[in-house]
Amino acid sequence: MAKKLNLILADILREKGIISQKQLEEILKEIESTKKSIREVIIQKGVISEEKFLALLSERFKLKILNLKSISIDKEILEKIPAKIATYYRFLPVELKERTLTIAVSFPLEIKIQDEIRTQLGYDIEMVLITERELDEALSRYYGLGKGVLEKMDSAFKDTGTKVVSEEGIEDIEKLAEDASIINLVNQIILEGIKKRATDIHIEPYRGGVTLRYRIDGILYDVPVAGEVKNFLPAIISRIKIMSNLNIVERRLPQDGRAIVKIQEQVLDLRISTIPTPLGESVVIRILPTQMLFSLEKLGLSQRDLKIFEALIQKPHGIIFVTGPTGSGKTTTLYACLTRLNTKERKIITIEDPIEYEIPGITQIQVHPEIGLDFARGLRSILRHDPDVIMVGEVRDQETAEIAIRMALTGHLVFSTLHTNDAVSGITRLLDIGVEPYLVSSSVEAFIAQRLIRLNCVDCKVEDTSAPLELKDMIADDLKLKSREVKVFRSKGCPRCNFTGFFGRTAIYEILVVGEAIKEAILKKYPANQIKKIAIEEGMQSLRQDGWQKVILGLTTPEEVMKVTPSEEEVFKKVSVSMPSGLTEIVTTEIPSDQRIWPRIPLKLNLRFRVIKSDLDLFKKELNIEQMAVTKNISCGGLLFVFSENIPVGSILELKLEIPDGEPILECLARLSRVEEIEEGRVYEMGVCFLDLSLGQRARLERYLKRSGLKDTG
Repeated sequence: MAKKLNLILADILREKGIISQKQLEEILKEIESTKKSIREVIIQKGVISEEKFLALLSERFKLKILNLKSISIDKEILEKIPAKIATYYRFLPVELKERTLTIAVSFPLEIKIQDEIRTQLGYDIEMVLITERELDEALSRYYGLGKGVLEKMDSAFKDTGTKVVSEEGIEDIEKLAEDASIINLVNQIILEGIKKRATDIHIEPYRGGVTLRYRIDGILYDVPVAGEVKNFLPAIISRIKIMSNLNIVERRLPQDGRAIVKIQEQVLDLRISTIPTPLGESVVIRILPTQMLFSLEKLGLSQRDLKIFEALIQKPHGIIFVTGPTGSGKTTTLYACLTRLNTKERKIITIEDPIEYEIPGITQIQVHPEIGLDFARGLRSILRHDPDVIMVGEVRDQETAEIAIRMALTGHLVFSTLHTNDAVSGITRLLDIGVEPYLVSSSVEAFIAQRLIRLNCVDCKVEDTSAPLELKDMIADDLKLKSREVKVFRSKGCPRCNFTGFFGRTAIYEILVVGEAIKEAILKKYPANQIKKIAIEEGMQSLRQDGWQKVILGLTTPEEVMKVTPSEEEVFKKVSVSMPSGLTEIVTTEIPSDQRIWPRIPLKLNLRFRVIKSDLDLFKKELNIEQMAVTKNISCGGLLFVFSENIPVGSILELKLEIPDGEPILECLARLSRVEEIEEGRVYEMGVCFLDLSLGQRARLERYLKRSGLKDTG
């Protein structure tokens, strides 16, 4: 019957002009040799999309195409149809009316299979069509990943009276781990993760159950799993340990291993790590392709930054530090640099922990601290191998830093990483661990900070016309643009991006080139904020500015940028405040890290303020007494007022805001973020953002603004 179906569909494809007779003969030969269906072959070869093929099936067999998003499946139906039957015969129960069961399939079932389902379930069958991808996702969502396999195994053990896991022996678990069903279940977990573009798979035991999560584009997503999986967790973990040559008997200590697997013609490198918990072992599987193309052009660098990168890596000697937190893509950036430099004329050696990817033509060393091979010892040995380029996975201590820097001073080009929040903090970190300023200034060529942000899905991306004007003003202000030049894009969510709105990630960069002015600042031990000011004056673009560039290009959303790049004045910024009494105290101020954008309301409220910190002594002296003003507009994040003096941007103000709600005057600190001259030399419009407004004060202000009944002006 399957052969007959293939021939019928082959004739349809030929009649519709989708394939030629020659192509058809080649496809039929492949079907005969591989035992695949015609659907699998033509979709894999890209002859036709799955959606168009579904339309052909619908037309030929008079079957409806079901839109799964438009329906809700009754839980009672799912309970009546065992998962092991649904997964074995590859269908999803959709509706049950009297004695007729409607099932969704990706390919019409043969008469014989329909009869088997009728016999086992006792219902008449009606079929509707959905895509293979929709069927897989629906079975996992409604039944839980691996439900069919687990039900089958559970019933097999109940029939034989065997315990799932022996209380006293490891042997039973080892045997169970080699069971075909457990192997199939573990493969299914890994395969599903690969299909969803996961970089990591997390299997975590908790009281009463097991959690399975996939990390996709840097975010963890829960995966529905069958409740029975907790009974087989020791066997699942043992199977994963066997794959990676770990000790299945040892459950009290963390273990790390590696496995090479082939999934759908793709060879993957799995890095397995286990840690003990009171309720069982927790496992993380990191998925890495064994072969990966590293290219500077594909890192997400702007044309300007790409030119800077190219110039840096062509230097004959010096050290280049890439900085950022764990998981920010530092290693990928370094590998891209090494790949560009990897020629027969150069000897390149790396020392890493761990080696993420193997690169042909490069000598890579794995650190083994347990036998005394740490970064410092490895670096001393590397010098005897006459390298031209060296990569040090991470600088963690003074000894490693000084050896790496001295290598750079003796004619080698060195790449390494530091864990710091921005590029300038790399200087501070080196000085903090004990490296002398003269060594830093004379050896380091650049500090490069980076972060990863998610990309908008191109299939469902649209312009967000409802983006707040305040947000556009902020972007325009940072990029020195006009607000009308700023457009914000978002993705609505579609099957391609799994309805998340994001597909893939890119990096944003901040490149601090150590020029003469920066070298002088390092030697004089300037604080980080002053060095950053010098760098910006010399043309350095901050992480946030690079992120904004990607926002206006439609590559990502403002929230993605704000999530990973704090602005200058936000998140626990410490400001030295000169008090009227002459005493100095440190005021810790905070702006919410999620950068909420509140609507601005045109509202006149009495305001008293005084300048308590300014870059210019003149203003500090003349305006440290209270001044009177009236607000022009106000939001829960800041306000706008008009004043007769030009106060420097960045000044810290002490505000007293009179809110006519019967409660005390609202007092807080604010930072002057914008000044606009309205009348030359006479009238200035001042925009301030609140710094230390408490949640209670903010809630009070929000309540009053809502009660005011005035319309939002954007």
